[in-house]
Amino acid sequence: MSGIRVLVGTKKGAFILTSDAKRKDWKVDGPHFAGWEIYHMKGSPVDPDRIYASQTSAWFGQIIQRSDDGGKTWETPGSSPEELQGEGGMQKGESNKFVYDGIPGTHQWYDGTQHPWEFKRVWHLEPALDNADHVYAGVEDAALFESKDGGKSWSELSGLRQHDTGPRWQPGAGGMCLHTILIDPKNPKRIFIAISAAGAFRTDDGGKTWKPINRGLRSQFMPDPNAEVGHCVHRIALHP
Repeated sequence: MSGIRVLVGTKKGAFILTSDAKRKDWKVDGPHFAGWEIYHMKGSPVDPDRIYASQTSAWFGQIIQRSDDGGKTWETPGSSPEELQGEGGMQKGESNKFVYDGIPGTHQWYDGTQHPWEFKRVWHLEPALDNADHVYAGVEDAALFESKDGGKSWSELSGLRQHDTGPRWQPGAGGMCLHTILIDPKNPKRIFIAISAAGAFRTDDGGKTWKPINRGLRSQFMPDPNAEVGHCVHRIALHP
């Protein structure tokens, strides 16, 4: 009988829940990183023991965590031993550097003015379908990053943020976050993402170019309910 695992990120840390296929009795392991906000956890479809987690704090900032043994132990990939010990919890390894490519530019703010792009935290981690060391990260302010070395270092797929509609993106109530990343299982170069509040976008060339896919959405609160971008999409899912 196959087992079930649920990865849970909360404001008080990370939890790993396991059960058998009946899902009657559960074992709860955690909290890992007690007292930290865990925005997302995701296991690799290639290696289920490889788990990525986004750990964040208003005080210490953003930290990427990785486990290679199903959550028994964790590391911040790319950090030196000195950084792992940390000073008051601060860890400055390459795995925690999310730098926008080129001049970040500006996006729309709550009051309609332009506001500079500023990195705050990682909302979503999506491991690739064919390589456990390849993982994507959706961040706030909205942008898409990728790592090909198991989360040790990150580079931006800047074609998304530099889309010509970018200056019209704006934060939703929870910030301007890229919260969903979906990879087409039949074509890994086709990726769907969603941003609050901009809408859903798709690339067919691995992230070089993007197009909005919001036709049919109607947002009554917007001046133009049928606008190309600006919709506060909260989540999208891929039909199996």
